[in-house]
Amino acid sequence: MKRILVIDDSLTIRKAIRRILEGMGFAVTEAGDGAQGLTALDSAPAPDAILCDVDMPVMDGLAFLGALRAQQRSSTPPVIMCTTHTAFEKITTALSLGASEYIMKPFDAEIIGSKLEACGVR
Repeated sequence: MKRILVIDDSLTIRKAIRRILEGMGFAVTEAGDGAQGLTALDSAPAPDAILCDVDMPVMDGLAFLGALRAQQRSSTPPVIMCTTHTAFEKITTALSLGASEYIMKPFDAEIIGSKLEACGVR
């Protein structure tokens, strides 16, 4: 079973994404911010992909992405950024930091599935 790490400060959003992903047959691990996401990567089997919010307290998604890419890991899963931002600057920053895809909130199962497929995870 493929694993997805979901990083979002909203418990409601995490639950909604979990429901969608589990319906697709994925195992889901959750984290409430980027720092917790980095810890989850060190304490659980490596995920096949990461869905990460941009705006979060403690460590936001862009800082998480930068820290993830700076680590010397043997492999790094694709990261799909999730946000309400439509500003081109945020999108280009995320992509320049190594994001694989970008999803605008609100989203649904079809959008998540297509992004995972584009990343070769589905």
